[in-house]
Amino acid sequence: MPIDPQTLSATAQDYVKIVWGATEWSDAPVTTKMLAERLGVSAPTVSENVRKLAAAGLLDHEPYGAITLTADGERCALDMVRRHRLIETFLVTQLGYGWDEVHDEAEVLEHACSTRMIDALDRMLGHPTRDPHGDPIPTRSGRIEVLDGTGLDAADAGQWRVTRLSDADPAVLRDLSALGLVPDATIRVLGRTSEGVQVAVDGEAETATIPPATAVAVWLIR
Repeated sequence: MPIDPQTLSATAQDYVKIVWGATEWSDAPVTTKMLAERLGVSAPTVSENVRKLAAAGLLDHEPYGAITLTADGERCALDMVRRHRLIETFLVTQLGYGWDEVHDEAEVLEHACSTRMIDALDRMLGHPTRDPHGDPIPTRSGRIEVLDGTGLDAADAGQWRVTRLSDADPAVLRDLSALGLVPDATIRVLGRTSEGVQVAVDGEAETATIPPATAVAVWLIR
C-alpha cells in the first residue's frame, strides 16, 4: 500500500524533499555529508535517519554509495515540493510577500497544511504551473514538468531567457531582482571576466557583471 506523505514525520518529509531537490539542480550524487550540510546536523545523525528511512521504504543507500529515493520516497517528496511551491505562490500573489521572503515561511507551513487546504490553494490560484521563482509545481498526481536549462555560469554568449532561479539565498534573490534577472526576462550573455559573467538585461545598453556565486542560481533557456 502506498505511503501517505502526511503520516510521515516532519524530519522524514524534509529528508525526502531535500534528496529530490538536490538532484533537481545537479547531477552530483547525494551523500551523507551533503545532507548534513543542508540540514545543519551532524553526519552521524544523518546516517541514523537515512538508515531509518531506508528501512521504511523511502530511501535506498548502499554503504559508501549515493542516497536515492525509492518510488514511494519520490512520490512523498513531490507531494512536499508541491506544498512548498503552492504556499510560496500564495504568499507572493495573495498576501504581498516578496519573493525573497517566502522560502522560510513555506518551510514551516508545508508541514502544517492539510491536503485539503493545499488542494484548495491550488484551485484558488488557478492551478499554477510555476512558482514565483520559476520552479515547476507538481500536480496532485505527482506529475512535474522537467525543465531543461543551462546555468548562467556556463552559458555561452548570445540571447537567453531566464527560466528559473534558486531560492536558497534571499540575498541573492534580492540582487537578481535589482538587476532585472527574473523569470521570463530576456538577457544577452556578453562574455566573462575574472569577476563574473557580463550580461545585458531586456535589451538595456547598460551591462552588469554577475559574480560566479550568484550566476549559479540562474537557469536559462534559448
